[in-house]
Amino acid sequence: MTRSDGTVTWRELLAETRSLVDDPQHARWICEIATSSTADEFREILDDAAGERAVAHLDAMVTRARTGEPIQYVLGSWSFRHLDLAVDARVLIPRPETELVAEVAIGLAATFGPTRAVLDLGTGSGAIGLAMADELPLTGTSVWITDSSPDSLAVARANLAGVGRAAGNVRVAEGHWFDALPRDERFDVIVSNPPYVATGSPEAERIVTDWEPHDALFAGADGLDDLRRIVADAPAWLRPGGWLVVEHGHDQGAAVAGLFEDAGLSDVETRLDLSGLDRMTLGRLAPESAAPGHVASGRLAPSTADGAASSS
Repeated sequence: MTRSDGTVTWRELLAETRSLVDDPQHARWICEIATSSTADEFREILDDAAGERAVAHLDAMVTRARTGEPIQYVLGSWSFRHLDLAVDARVLIPRPETELVAEVAIGLAATFGPTRAVLDLGTGSGAIGLAMADELPLTGTSVWITDSSPDSLAVARANLAGVGRAAGNVRVAEGHWFDALPRDERFDVIVSNPPYVATGSPEAERIVTDWEPHDALFAGADGLDDLRRIVADAPAWLRPGGWLVVEHGHDQGAAVAGLFEDAGLSDVETRLDLSGLDRMTLGRLAPESAAPGHVASGRLAPSTADGAASSS
């Protein structure tokens, strides 16, 4: 598809794209992105002549799609709940299973008031944390999103604009799990979708391992290395009555529930995903509990964290 003299229409280019890209819906999405149009707008311009710049953009995306690159990266964005998130190879692709994790975390956070503080550990594109900022009340909500990868946080910061005024409630911090945070912060809800694939797992799909960032996927021989640390450390960062919610593999429910119980969390429950498989575990710090070992004073220097106003 190198024609760019204005004599070819988008209807013709759509047909040609469908012949080159395996999935007809992917072909249509690629054409919509190339024309910077919505689905309805694209229908209205099907018989318009294609411009040179749009055709060049189309050609580039088709070439990428034909190499097997995930369609989400080709398009450069993907929907997550009510948000349209920028995504590229620096971050994991947001998935429906994680939307369920976000839904649970949002529902739990909504039970706290008039104020609530929530934390998304290992935020990647910002999906869970920004969904919480978007859907929780604008007044009284504080959201922290953290990641150890500067590249991931660059994507998350770019996505802050998508939550509008709620971006003012979001703080961004770089560091490994809880090390990213000021020591006097405590939270009503902590949520994380950490790496949980066992190194060398035969269940990992090739399109995932070939394209998505490995440091966001793999977590040791049994896939639990990061979950062990998060669950063990979480009680020190939860307010009494606060909840921890984590995503995990379909065969890790019992093991993760055991980690929650070992950490002293109560009301531990493993929930299923849309396929009926174990996908998340949640538990709470007893309302009368004090978080052992938590440092209640001595705020860290702000070099590792920034507010939304300075994170663009």
